[in-house]
Formats: sequence, structure tokens, C-alpha cells
Amino acid sequence: MRLLMISFSFLTIIHDCRSLLSDSRILPDQSSTSNSYPIGLILDMGSSVGRESYSCISMAISEFYARNSHSKTRLVLHTRDSMGKPLDALFSAIDLLQNERVEAIIGPQTSEEAEFLVDLVEKARVPILTFSATSPFLSQAKAPYFVRVAAKDNVQVKAIAAIVQAFKWKQVTLIHEDSVYGNGVIPYLVCALEKIDSHVPDRSVISLRATDEQIVIELQRLMTMSTRVFVVHMSLALASRFFLKVKELGMMSEGYAWIVTYGITSALNSMDYSSVIESMQGVIGLRPYIPPTKELKDFTLKRQSKFPKDEGNIFCLWAYDAVWELGKAAEKVGPKASEPKNPKSSSSKFTNLDSVPVSETGPKLLTAILESKFHGLSGKFQLIQGELQQPLAFQIVNIIGNGAKGIGFWTLELGISKVLNVPNNKKYSASLTDLEQIVWPGGSKVTPKGWIIMPAVSGKKLRIGVPVKNGFTELVKVDKDEQTGAINAVGFCIDVFKAAVAMLPYALSYEFIPWMTTNGTYSDLVFQVYLQVVGDVTITANRSQYVDFTLPFTDLGVGMVMPIENGKTKSMWIFLEPLTVDLWLVSGAFFIVTGCVVWVIEHKINDEFKGSTTQQVGTVFWYSFSTLVFAQREKLRSNLSKFVVIVWLFAVLILTSSYSASLSSLLTVSRLQTLKKVSFIGYQNGIPTELLNNLNFKNSTLKSYKSAADNANALIQGSTKGGVSAVIDEIPYIKLFLAKYGRLYTMIEPAYSSTNGFGFVFPKGSPLASDFSRAIARLREDGKLDLMEQTWFQDHSVFKKQESPEQPRTLNSYSFRGLFLVTGISSALALVLSYALLTKNEVTSTEQLQAHQLNNGMAQEASPDHGISAVLTGSDYPLRGARVSKWEDFKSQELQSQVP
Repeated sequence: MRLLMISFSFLTIIHDCRSLLSDSRILPDQSSTSNSYPIGLILDMGSSVGRESYSCISMAISEFYARNSHSKTRLVLHTRDSMGKPLDALFSAIDLLQNERVEAIIGPQTSEEAEFLVDLVEKARVPILTFSATSPFLSQAKAPYFVRVAAKDNVQVKAIAAIVQAFKWKQVTLIHEDSVYGNGVIPYLVCALEKIDSHVPDRSVISLRATDEQIVIELQRLMTMSTRVFVVHMSLALASRFFLKVKELGMMSEGYAWIVTYGITSALNSMDYSSVIESMQGVIGLRPYIPPTKELKDFTLKRQSKFPKDEGNIFCLWAYDAVWELGKAAEKVGPKASEPKNPKSSSSKFTNLDSVPVSETGPKLLTAILESKFHGLSGKFQLIQGELQQPLAFQIVNIIGNGAKGIGFWTLELGISKVLNVPNNKKYSASLTDLEQIVWPGGSKVTPKGWIIMPAVSGKKLRIGVPVKNGFTELVKVDKDEQTGAINAVGFCIDVFKAAVAMLPYALSYEFIPWMTTNGTYSDLVFQVYLQVVGDVTITANRSQYVDFTLPFTDLGVGMVMPIENGKTKSMWIFLEPLTVDLWLVSGAFFIVTGCVVWVIEHKINDEFKGSTTQQVGTVFWYSFSTLVFAQREKLRSNLSKFVVIVWLFAVLILTSSYSASLSSLLTVSRLQTLKKVSFIGYQNGIPTELLNNLNFKNSTLKSYKSAADNANALIQGSTKGGVSAVIDEIPYIKLFLAKYGRLYTMIEPAYSSTNGFGFVFPKGSPLASDFSRAIARLREDGKLDLMEQTWFQDHSVFKKQESPEQPRTLNSYSFRGLFLVTGISSALALVLSYALLTKNEVTSTEQLQAHQLNNGMAQEASPDHGISAVLTGSDYPLRGARVSKWEDFKSQELQSQVP
């Protein structure tokens, strides 16, 4: 309202002249009855879009009533020329509302003009239909009587982002005019580009009143930048002058990429072929896709025959559909109440907003307009929240020759595709392969890289920030020549950087800028995004929100340095701790059981297992426990006992190995667990605070140091003497520390990598980050990175790393239940087999004895003299005893031969 009041003071001065001019452009009144609906039309008749839209609107009224001859209402147009000026558009609207009592206004042509009118039509309760004011700043949510019969600008931002993503451009410069139209889409476009990880390092804002010289100066500034991808969003008039200057400065050549929004692409036919379009060769653009229909074809033929000089554009089709929408809405509302037409108002009335009449038909007409649904020349016509629904698709075009060649399509569901009719199972795509061949500026068919390294016209070098510090100079060291002022940087990080630069596919000019770490932290250096940073900079999630890191070129994670303790353990019974009580008891029981099983099998056939009871008990215990150290000396004769011993020795081997490992772990943890009771932990000044917080150490127990020598002195003193008991640092620093003091200290690493190593830092979205990452990966694969590491770290890159000490688990019997089960079953099986064989042998021996006795009896019957003599003669008694002894020897030999 305040804007209107200011404008009115100017309107009173020019009213009389403008009234004469306006009246000369009013179409003849077609009806004076209550059936007529006076409709205002505000266009810039001096522009090609305005003239072409006017011809389409005239055809729309004629064709609407030709097809609807029985209509009860009739639209009567009252045209005003805004001359492309918002103030004139406002004047025209007031004139139409007061003098012509219009029930709706078609137009105005630009977003700036529409912004001037929305408050006025809301007060007059008259709907305003625009077919070319596409700024997202204007909406029915802000202006209830504002209806947009066009696609607003922000519906194309995802399509532009998909194009950028398809060509993998990481940086884009936005160029737009400084107006409601130019500024409206920019926030949406920046957001869409950020979502695909493409950034906008710079914007160029050009005034509508900018002279050619000012445009040239701005283009020269853009030439000094690295980015070579530009998205242009501006009005047709400004774009015509802009691209002529782009061509003159050589920016429409190989290596450049230009993308224009649909406001320019859709009106290409209205430009001068010989100059403007020639200067736009190779430009990529978007335009709403209009489905080809018979009605559209017939309309195009009629229009070309009626207006041969007008080529037409999408805005003409939307203007045509807007007229049909108004005609259908008027029919739905019906004839309005008859109102007497006021005489021409005097200029004094323009100073009072109360002089603007309030329409009674306007709200009804607005409701009918919002409910309209039909198929127009531009496709399906349906308003959603007062705006035309998003186009079915955007056609991607390449400006070649005298026009635009289609190279693909973009849809919200499927992304980029060569054709619209794609399989239903196709997923969203933003791939270069889904586009036809593109001719880029300069006639090149090679996709522009999108950026260059410090163009020659700038005369600049990359500023590489290098941290300056006192300690760990093997990583990075900066010296300054006092006489020449030259900066000399050396160290492992510098060598990696120079090696990566040498592998880049282009020349890179740079200079080192020292950064005093005493004046700020590493995070402060990282946040200096205008610098590229080379040095021992740790990659962290927080820092990566503001900058881009390369791949890490060092080991990941942190470690802890502790003095090597050679003292004795405090517990004299620590050797019992690896096994639980139940495992000790079960193991001892199996030792005894195994000895008993061997004795049972061997004592009848092996003299080494015979003797007195005491000797046999001693043999059992000696043999069983001697297997612990594999020192048994008794020879086994039975295969069954040998089988039992083999299984048991296997069990003993597993038990002793597990015991040794557990005891070793207990001794190690006993030495390192004292860390939990120390008072102070050391760390290097500058280590990321996130790392210290994640390690859960209290701030009161932490002490910072600057160099490896300071760490060594603090460790020697210990916590009790003002030093520290351990030092926490990242792996590269610890390697350098151990290279000097490795004999006195040991390193322990956690089970997970709590840091991401060192990387080079580049501004967010810089293409250099990915190129350097590829170079670092190549250096690692070729082994050059390892050679540099060995040179600077004195081959400590191959240090043995100890695992983080966890509380060892004490071994219990449940862990070895399978082993004891196998051993028990083996022993039991051997006993059963031994008993079965011995029983069988005894039965066989008894049968043999009986057979032998039977044979002897038969022999005595055959020779009775000898038999009687043997019985009666006392001298034969000893002979009988000798025979019995020989029989027992025979039986023993027989048993030995049959027992396994």
C-alpha cells in the first residue's frame, strides 16, 4: 500500500497524456449489455513477446466464441501498453479498474510489474492472470487474487541440477539480473546444486539498467575466476545484450559451458538470428515440453498464415489458454448485474485509493478460474494453489545454427532420458549417456571440464597455507630466507604434495604461505577457506563441513606411548590365574585317569609297570604328569595304550599353548593397566579436540606438549614428578617419536581408528580436491608414498603395533569340554577293548590247556609203564614240576602274542 501511495503522486502529473495514449489502444467495444465481461490486458507492446502474446490472445477470443457460438457471456478486451515499466503498468491497471470497470486483468508481462499490481487488485477484488510473470516471489499465498497461468521459475532448478550432475561439474557461477524475476529463483537453484554436491563460489548480479561497458567489466571479472560453468537467468532483453558481449570477449569458446533458463530458451524465436543467436552457439537450455496435438498443429498453421512475422513461443500458448480459462469461468458465473458506466474520472481521484471500485463479480470469477480444468494448447490445464501445474517434462536443448536442437528430456520421476517413452522399471538417472551428442561453445564436442587452474589473465598463484611449528619438523618445516624473503618448505607432507602436483594432468602454479600455529589452532587454519592447506592437518567430520579434504596420505588412528616396564609382577600366584579352579581340577583328574588307563593296559604285559604297590602307584603318577613336558621314558607295548597316550598328548599340547598365551596376556595387561591409575596423560598441542573428547579422559589429567623431546622428558619424569605416565597422539607423530626413543617406549593402538589421518585441505567444492585424491591414490599404488614415508620416518612405518590391552578372559573347563570329551571317550574305549581282548585270550588259553592235558592223558594210556613209573616213582616228581613250569611259560608267551 505504501508503494501505491508513493506512485500516485506521479500518476496525477501524467494522467491526461496517458489517458489519450491508452484510449488509442482500446479495442472496439463489442457489447454494451450485461452479458459483456470487460477484461483488461496489460502488455509491453514494444517487446516481441508482448506483440506475439497480443496476437495469440486476439486469436483465442475469436476461436473461443467461434466454437462456443451460444455463449451467454462475452469477453471484451481493453488493452494498455505498459512499455515495460512497472509504474506505467500500475497506472494502466488503475485506469482499467476505474474507467473500464474490468472484472479481470490479463498480464502484466513481467514479475516487476505484477508485484506493483497485486495489492491494487486485491483491494479491487479483481483477479489478475499472468502468463509470463514467473518469479517464485509471487504466489497466491501472498496475493489471493494473483493467478499464474505459467510454470514458475523454481520448477526448473532440479532439471538444471541434473544437467550439472550429469557432467560432474562441482562448481557453477550464477549470472542473473537484479530484479524480482532475476532474484526469485536463485535460492532454489543454490539449494538444488548443493544437494548434488555442486557449489556456487561466485554470483554475478547485473542491473537491468547496466550499460554495455558495465556488462563487459563484469564479464572480465568472471574471466579471472577458475569456474567455467555459468547458469544465466535474466530477461530476454538483457540476455540479448549480455550474450553479444560474451561472444566479443571470447567467452563463447572451447572450455566454457553455458546453461540458460527456460525464460530465454522459450523465446529464442523472438531474437535476432543474425546476431544474438549466433553469439549463443553451443549454449544448453531448458524449455517446458508441449505435447504435440492436432489442435496445436492447426493453431500454428493459422497463426503463421495470419501473422507470418511472429514465430510464437510458450508464453503465447499460455496466454491463449488464459483467455479460454477466462471465457469458461465467465460462462460458469453467468451474466453479471448491470452497472452504469461512470464517465472518465478526473486526475484528482488518483490520489485516493478509495476511488478504486470494488468488484462484486471478481470473487465469483476467481473461484471459477481456480476450478477450471481442460486440455489447452499447452497441455493439461489445471491450477494448483493458483498456479499452473508443473510441466510434464522439460526438454533439454542445444542451441545450434538458427535454433535449438533437442538432446534429451528431464522428468521429476525419471531424471534425464533421451526419449520420454521409457520402460516402467527405469530408475531416476542423471547420466551423460542419456543425452544426445552436444556441440559446445567453439564447436567442440569435448565436454568442458568446468574449471581451470588460475587463468593466465589473473596473474595469480594458488596460495598454499603451511603450518609453522616447533616440533615434529619431519612432517613439515617452513624456513624463510631473510635476504630474499623466499619461503622454503620441506618435510614428508611437502614431498607428498609436490609429488601429487607432478602427477596432475595440468600445470599448477602455487606459493607457500606460512601459518603460525602460535597465533591460532589447526582448525583456524582450516577455516581460512581462501587458502589451500598443505601440512599435517587431521581429517575430521567437523572440519569437512566447511572444507574438502583429499584422501589421507598417512596411517589412520591414534596410539598411546608408554614406558616399557621391566619390573616384577606384584602377585606371586599369577601363574595360577590363566585357568579357573574347575579347569585346574579337571585337568589334574585327567592326568591321573590317563595314567591309570595306561597302567591297566600295560601292567600285565610290561615289566616296567610291575613291582610293588608303591612302585606301581609312583609309576602311574610319574608317567601321567611327565606327559606335560613330554618327558615320559617308559616304553609301551600295547597299541591301545599308545592310542590313549597320543590323544592325551594332543590335549596336553592344546592346554599348554592356551595356558602360555593367557599367562603372557595377563603379564602384559598387568603392566599396562596401571594407566588407569595414573594422574596425567600427555598430548600434542593442536590435536583435534574431538579426539580428546572421544577418549573420555578428564581435562584435569591432560597436559599438552609441543615436541617429541618434551614428550620424552615428561614420560621419564612420570606423573609423580610432574610429568605424565602416557602420551596420546596420532600414529604419524608416534612413529617419529619411536624413531628417536623406540628402545624405551612402546606403542599401543586402540581396536578402532578414531581419526582419519592427514589430508590436504581445499575450499568447499574445489575440483582440486578430487584431482589430488586421485594423485595420492596413484602414489600409494606405485609405492612412492611408502618410500617417502620410510625416508622421513626412518623405516618406522613397519613398527610392530600392539593391540589395545583388554582384560584377558580366564580359561575354564567349559572352553575345553570338547577336548576332554574326546580324551575321555578314547580312554574308555581303550579300556573296553583291552578288557575284551584279555577275556578272549584267557578263554582261548584255557581251551588250549584242556586240549593239551587231554593229549597227555592219551599218551599215558598208550605207554602205561612210563605213566605208572612217573606216578609211583618218587624220582619223577621233579620232572612233573618241570613240565608244569614249561606249560606256564608257554601260556605266557601265548598271551603276549595275542594281546594288542
